[in-house]
Amino acid sequence: MPASLKQRPLLGKFILKSQIEVKTGLHIGGGGENLDIGGLDKPVIRDPLTQYPYLPGSSIKGKLRSITERLLNKPLNRTGGSGTYRYESDDLEDGITEIDGLMIPYEGAFTCQISRLFGSTGGTKFWIPTSVAEKAGLYVPDPNKPDEPPKKTIQGQTYVQINRGRNCPARLIVRDSHLSPQSAEQLKKVDTGLFMTEWKFENGIDRVTAAANPRQFERVPAGSIFEFELVYTVENSEQAIEDLKNIAIALAILEDDALGGHGSRGYGKVEFKQFNFFYHDLEYYRRITNTPSNDSGIEKFPSPNNIQELLDNFTGLSKNIQQRLPGS
Repeated sequence: MPASLKQRPLLGKFILKSQIEVKTGLHIGGGGENLDIGGLDKPVIRDPLTQYPYLPGSSIKGKLRSITERLLNKPLNRTGGSGTYRYESDDLEDGITEIDGLMIPYEGAFTCQISRLFGSTGGTKFWIPTSVAEKAGLYVPDPNKPDEPPKKTIQGQTYVQINRGRNCPARLIVRDSHLSPQSAEQLKKVDTGLFMTEWKFENGIDRVTAAANPRQFERVPAGSIFEFELVYTVENSEQAIEDLKNIAIALAILEDDALGGHGSRGYGKVEFKQFNFFYHDLEYYRRITNTPSNDSGIEKFPSPNNIQELLDNFTGLSKNIQQRLPGS
């Protein structure tokens, strides 16, 4: 059976809950703004029902992914448009991306720490060893076919070009982060002329004429607290600890970086606080249909108050997780 037809295993779910405290004004744009005279140039994204500002899970996950790519020193092998590049596995198996005349090796999503965590979409016109392609069902040799795919020798090994690679669904889910009830009540009382946010006025200065080009940004004020949650799907007990360690390190780096736009100008410093951990194995999900249970997996493990405590206690946490994984 081709690997693409095999069901991905589900061993359990690891849940991390925390709070994100905004330390400096934060801007994640909502787009679609009205360009009124004297109005905002850059409004923040808001919940359409409550009009509260929130932090999209896609923005947080994208930032964590870019941090992890740099942490693991991954090559840039995919164009993201507008002259930007990123890393992504072209297939489940190891191979080579051909881009702008360069041959860039990538790690297959079966083992790649980036792709198995954040997901990857199959690439196009990439190269993998012919023997590997045949075994995976990506290539069936037929010399009588006029559209037989190109082949080339790379480092003494025969490679075949594949038109389309296989996707790898992400193991990591990052939820949208909404304001804590206490923070929402505090922001309602802030009188800035905006609902629950602040103005940030800036000037772009023409280097020749010295003329000012004023602009107005909307920011979530410092001191705002958002509820943060991520879910990691355990599919391989041997890889789980490594993946969770990479998540912990990426969160630590994010604290020393910035979330949202204009981080180099002081925006978007955040801090993670009050971590809580849960592990739900398959028996947990089967059991709750019959008998209510308070067993949430790792909830009895001492909960770090901040990211430094999380990193300091990671060895103990990982041992706790390993004891609950299948095969332990």
